[in-house]
Amino acid sequence: MILTTFLIILSFLASRAVRLDCVKASEQCLKEYSCSTKYRTMRQCVAGRESNFSAVHGAEAQGECRSAIDAMKQSPLYNCRCRRGMKKEKNCLRIFWSIYQSLQGNDLLEYSPYEPVNSRLSDIFRLAPIIAAEPASTKENNCLNAAKACNLNDTCKKYRSAYINPCTSRVSTSEVCNKRKCHKALRQFFDKVPTKYSYGMLFCSCPTGDQTACAERRRQTIVPVCSYEDKDKTNCLSLQNTCKTNYICRSRLADFISNCQPEVHSISGCLRENYADCLLSYSGLIGTVMTPNYVRSFGISLSPWCDCSGSGNSKPDCDKFVELFTNNRCLRKCPYSPILGKEKLRFKRKKPPAKPGSGRDSHLSHLVFTVAYWTVL
Repeated sequence: MILTTFLIILSFLASRAVRLDCVKASEQCLKEYSCSTKYRTMRQCVAGRESNFSAVHGAEAQGECRSAIDAMKQSPLYNCRCRRGMKKEKNCLRIFWSIYQSLQGNDLLEYSPYEPVNSRLSDIFRLAPIIAAEPASTKENNCLNAAKACNLNDTCKKYRSAYINPCTSRVSTSEVCNKRKCHKALRQFFDKVPTKYSYGMLFCSCPTGDQTACAERRRQTIVPVCSYEDKDKTNCLSLQNTCKTNYICRSRLADFISNCQPEVHSISGCLRENYADCLLSYSGLIGTVMTPNYVRSFGISLSPWCDCSGSGNSKPDCDKFVELFTNNRCLRKCPYSPILGKEKLRFKRKKPPAKPGSGRDSHLSHLVFTVAYWTVL
């Protein structure tokens, strides 16, 4: 009898501990009259807050909103999460942010809407020798090996081809590609392809004797002429605001900020000692307007396609945001990644090449190079 009771209690606690994804939690809530009523009231409150609802309807409406929000804390929707690449990801994220903004009352990107993907984290540490903590030997080009390995895997080859096509196809004289389709295909690549292959290409290390060509191959992994670069660089805070208007981008950025917080006194360099989560979050940004990439320089450097010019009084905030990419201890100390700074790229200074063209002609030449590059592979 005691054992039976104990098992029932354990079963109850386990069921309480399981977090539903927000789509299933919403469906479950809508089946219950009380939860459904409060949920609809809460959504009206969220919509009304944006149109000064409380000022129009007074204290009574505010009381109903508070009651609905308190009720949500006891519902399946409270603490629900989403999974990266899930079938109804955008709808799930929409539900999450409506709940989050109601409960938190702010628009900050403090918490990730995604469940930790523990099953994939260990894959990162099985990537050696494709990904090495130190520069590869002079005879090994891990970036080339990673591309070849991808072509030998059906899943990787399928999703790689799926993004190469839209990312390298010019759609008009003024547009080098369909960036929206390119971004969507890139997200699918990093969401669907086993990390052994996708991370092998993205975080491959380069041999000490051939780092210039190898580093450029690594930089070209995401076809930056389409997915990353643009004619002009926008302000990073403006880009962040644009990102916030899209549920996918907003969520991937929140995931990155949450998992890649640096900490000086941490062994891993990460506030939560979660450097593997940080790598996953970084790759999750690829395929959004906040897509980061390697920057052409005399060393390993990462950045979104933006800068802090024109920031005015917000310059300190802009610099702080950019440093999450360019000077992030957590991101740079991730093991098995060239981002860490463990791989020191040293280029011999050569005579500067002829100054490239600008505007449409420059993008056209980049596109021709990119198509030729991917054709070789």
